[in-house]
Amino acid sequence: MSLRSFTTRMVCQSRSWFRGVFHRARLEREMDDELGCHLEILTNELIRSGLSPVKAARRARIALGSTLVHKEEMRASLGLRWWDALWADLRYGVRMLRRSPGFTAVVVLTLALGIGANTAIFSLVNAVMLRSLPVRDPQQLVMPAWTAHNWPNGPGISSYGDCRPEKTSQDRGGCSFSYPMYQAIATHKDLFESAMAFAGPASIDVSGNGTASIAHGELVSGSYFGTLGVQPAVGRILEPDDEKPGAAAVAVLDYGYWKQAFGGSPSVVGRTIRLNDVLFTIVGVADAGFTRLTPGKAIDLWVPLTEIRQLGIPWGGHGADNGWWLAVVARLRPEISRTRAQAALNALFVNEALHGAKPAWKATDDPHLMLLPAEKELMGFRSHYGKPLMLLLGAVGIVLLIACANVAGLMLARGAARGREMAVRMAMGAGRRRVIRQLLTESLLLSFVGAALGAVLAYAGASGLAAFFAHNSFEPLRINLHPDARVLLFTIGVAVLTGIGFGLAPALRGARANMSAELKGTSATTTLRRRGRRFGLGSGLVAAQVALSMVVLMGAGLLLRTLDRLHSINPGFDTKNLLLFSIAPELAGYPKDGIPQLYAQLQRRLEALSGVVSVSYSSDAILDGGLWSGGVDIDGQASKRVHTQILSVGPDYFHTMRIPLEMGRALGSADMAPTERAAVVNQAFAREYLGGRDPLGVHIGDPNTPQWMIVGVVGNTKYLDLRSADAPTVFFPLTKGGATFEVRTATTPAAFGAAVRKVVNDLDDAVPVMQMRTQTESVDHLLFSERLVARLFGLFGGLGLALAGIGLYGLLSYEVARRTREIGIRTALGAQRRAVWVMVVREGLGLVIVGVAAGCGVALCVTRLLKSLLYDVRPTDPATMAAVATLLLIVGVIACSAPAQRALRVDPMTALRCE
Repeated sequence: MSLRSFTTRMVCQSRSWFRGVFHRARLEREMDDELGCHLEILTNELIRSGLSPVKAARRARIALGSTLVHKEEMRASLGLRWWDALWADLRYGVRMLRRSPGFTAVVVLTLALGIGANTAIFSLVNAVMLRSLPVRDPQQLVMPAWTAHNWPNGPGISSYGDCRPEKTSQDRGGCSFSYPMYQAIATHKDLFESAMAFAGPASIDVSGNGTASIAHGELVSGSYFGTLGVQPAVGRILEPDDEKPGAAAVAVLDYGYWKQAFGGSPSVVGRTIRLNDVLFTIVGVADAGFTRLTPGKAIDLWVPLTEIRQLGIPWGGHGADNGWWLAVVARLRPEISRTRAQAALNALFVNEALHGAKPAWKATDDPHLMLLPAEKELMGFRSHYGKPLMLLLGAVGIVLLIACANVAGLMLARGAARGREMAVRMAMGAGRRRVIRQLLTESLLLSFVGAALGAVLAYAGASGLAAFFAHNSFEPLRINLHPDARVLLFTIGVAVLTGIGFGLAPALRGARANMSAELKGTSATTTLRRRGRRFGLGSGLVAAQVALSMVVLMGAGLLLRTLDRLHSINPGFDTKNLLLFSIAPELAGYPKDGIPQLYAQLQRRLEALSGVVSVSYSSDAILDGGLWSGGVDIDGQASKRVHTQILSVGPDYFHTMRIPLEMGRALGSADMAPTERAAVVNQAFAREYLGGRDPLGVHIGDPNTPQWMIVGVVGNTKYLDLRSADAPTVFFPLTKGGATFEVRTATTPAAFGAAVRKVVNDLDDAVPVMQMRTQTESVDHLLFSERLVARLFGLFGGLGLALAGIGLYGLLSYEVARRTREIGIRTALGAQRRAVWVMVVREGLGLVIVGVAAGCGVALCVTRLLKSLLYDVRPTDPATMAAVATLLLIVGVIACSAPAQRALRVDPMTALRCE
């Protein structure tokens, strides 16, 4: 048997590299057995040729050669040599890191903070921006959206934050359609396998089930689950027959809501529940994997569209045919392109919009329809939080760069201390590539340990951010932060890049060690004599840390100033000492004709509470995340139809909110009667739509309803948010529907919560109190995005500043230690202590000044990305830049002070004796 056949046979027996790695002992035994067998065969052949057993055995061993060489060739043929080298490098690296526990702890903690922050923010970005729809073949789903020069005619448009179609600043747009338009889309079987429609969520009263509670329900077509490809976990899903007129009222539960409210009991199927005082039968529970359709939107249950009237939901005129209140999603046929389907649907849409039974637009409005991928169009809260999250990802990326620069500086200092070790290794035959590989292995080892710790910090941080999202939003948000392959690959990729990033320069420098100088022990002296290169790469890394910190701190400063400016805006009313709560008597089965009396009684009883200044109510609370807008006609004008914000209010509303009355009178108790037709407008409405005309006595309204007469003009107030300009607003009397009560108190409003609930329960315990909050909390919710980004930018900026300060301190401490002899000589020759202190601080501050100058240049470019998040602050604000630069200089002085003090304590005789 030849040696080549031996190698071939062993390769076949080992089968794979994995066997060699994970079954090494077995492989070694097999090689020993095979070599022993081969040696025995050669020995027997020589004995048969006439040699004695002893001579035959000796000659066989000589012929076979070194068994170690054959084994090494075998390992190399399996690709195990590099694995053995890697394993040896890892073991050696672990031993070296264990010998320096302080250094290892600092590096691992620094990397854990950097990698953990990046993983936490990326987990949120992945959950909000990147995760695909949890449905079957989401790439086949399309969603129509329209744009036109004006809003469509009709009772109004209801939008639920599902989409935000791209349009010009002059155009209007949306993804809400009428029910007839949805039916026309669904009949195109030549283009779509199926289509469905949905609207909501709506707050649905489920107090008839034993405990008072509010669920978030969505109205959907019978084809909803079938189009999405969602299967039931228990029972069945909604079917097209459930949408037909006269069908039984049925509901499907969300899996999470089923677990929470019904304990996950399978017997829930067939059970009758009461929703808005209407009996519904639960027919099934949706699959656990179907967590959402629109990102961030929480849905507890689904009911058919045709139940909108019974539930008393007023969208689109209680589901009127000409109301625009439905979002539509369709599943394309595989052979149909999206472009082809869009062309066909656009022709249908334009024809129906201009020439249908109830035309929605005129030809000059140029309406047209787009067909967009559902995954792209269903924006949800991505439209609001997408850009801030991407900016935060960039900020934590900068923090990671700062951490890498910090660790690279530590590795350089440690590499200088290990110069003799590297020289000995190379003197014993190790090549430069081998030394570089060993040092990079240690860097990657540190990086992966830091990433493991960072993953724990990331999970805690991401969970905290998700809770912050949920607690500061107007509606419940469901963010799935369960780690997936994308997050895992991101963390691994960041760990690898980080390890190479901070380890490459120290490894290259370590491989260039001067063996002769290191072995003679003269490298330190040689280094000191390289004038002009005293700091070199280490100083560049510190300056880079300062520059990067400048960028993040500049962004944090701009966002904090924006937040301060927004808080200082005058909203047109007094936001202090104002308690808000909502009730919906109709949802609890309260008779509609008794609602005005209920509100009047509740207003009187609340005003009787000690400490309450005044009470009123409205259809929505302003600066609370809601907006009602629509078209009204102005009597006596050629172009009568105008678009305006609308709010229905109760008596004493303007007095309670402290909105100034500029002209005429306010709405009183007498105006709440259905026969009265009084209205109040704000100054923006009078200025924009009435010009110089006296607004008092002007009639406004809808052609289908009696006209309303303007009886007063009030000051402008912010309605939807603080950033928007003052917009025309009409205030009508509130005579039906749910209401939000505004309670003005003399002291802290949150303290009146229990008393207010007791008053409502005493009046009618069937009416639940919903969403109790203060007006200040509502404003904070409106500014949630600004607060989140400002706080996190501030946190990351502070972290970067701390790392930069530590890096500067470490570099100067190392340089002082290296220059002990020089400082001793200077002191011995008469240098004053103050001069030594100034020398060290001057060199450190020089690096800070260089970093600040470079950071200012970078910040002038980078902060422009924050422009859309800023308010009344320029991205290049000089005051913010000056403040950040001053802060960095102060931190630089503090970081330099300790090494400077250490330099002052150098004893000249001790320093010279050590040399």
